[in-house]
Amino acid sequence: MSAPIAHGGGVTAAAAAFGGAPEDWLDLSTGINPCPVALPEIPARVWHRLPDRHVFDEARRAAGDYYGCREILPLPVPGTQSVIQLLPRLLVTDGRAAVTDDKVAVTDDKVAVVAPTYGEYARAFASSGLAVDAVGDIAAIGEEHRLAVVVNPNNPDGRAWPAERLIALHEKMKSQRGLLVVDEAFGDAYPALSLAPHAQELPHLVIFRSFGKFFGLAGLRLGFVIARGDILQRFEEWLGPWAVSGPALSLAASLLRQDVSAIRGRIEERSAGLQAVLAASGLRIAGGAALFTLVAAPRAGEIYTHLCRHHILVRKFDYAPDWLRFGLTPDPAADRRLGEALQSFER
Repeated sequence: MSAPIAHGGGVTAAAAAFGGAPEDWLDLSTGINPCPVALPEIPARVWHRLPDRHVFDEARRAAGDYYGCREILPLPVPGTQSVIQLLPRLLVTDGRAAVTDDKVAVTDDKVAVVAPTYGEYARAFASSGLAVDAVGDIAAIGEEHRLAVVVNPNNPDGRAWPAERLIALHEKMKSQRGLLVVDEAFGDAYPALSLAPHAQELPHLVIFRSFGKFFGLAGLRLGFVIARGDILQRFEEWLGPWAVSGPALSLAASLLRQDVSAIRGRIEERSAGLQAVLAASGLRIAGGAALFTLVAAPRAGEIYTHLCRHHILVRKFDYAPDWLRFGLTPDPAADRRLGEALQSFER
């Protein structure tokens, strides 16, 4: 088993190392909307009973409308991390091909992950004994790869691939009896990039969508899988009954039916505030997406420690010591706090 990956978050550990109460820290280490939406009322019976099928189905219908995937009803899952860990089973399950049409075969061939990206993909495959190639672009995915993972837009650099390029990649993977996994965890702000409206016509495609990042409710632990029925059925079987809580399903059904333009507008406002602070500090922006910005600095490690001493947590990277990723600040007061801390760093 490979070593655990250091992710964003971890304010408790940071506070233990640098002092202060966790709740007093400014946590900019994750790509989560810092302005969570107002919670709709949850009926008391939803808390009282196991998630009944109608609650499950209503969340699926709302997700289908929201993601625009037409005939496909997305499968609710307890956070996309839960299904990332199941991905190796799509290649080999009890010696059988995991996809039921005759164009996908059991294989010991390689997996391609467009990198650098969310590290749990490579870890999940490597832990299952599968060979993983970290490739720099989708053009490097070859005939030897039987599953390819693309995060779109990518974390942490924000690279994005238009839908038509990923559809072409799907056709390539299909022709070589493979699968394409597209993680659209940060896709809510970029609906034109999504493959969800095309999923019915793409039988060798699996899409992961995050719920908590855009709505600011990461603690809910909710995501969705979009794929043709044979693949969705396998994920549902592997997760077992009642994998997602009734309150999570109820919230999803309500929030996915709402107009989200105000949420997008608030995220754009907060992103502009962060960009202004970083520009004023002289840090070089190396990439990013709506919910985070990546900067490159030769003294990134020193900046990270300096911010921790001011009880501000950002994301550092062991594989790129000159990178720091900044999540959005929740308000102008937090912008000022971050800006003052950065200005006090001695260059």
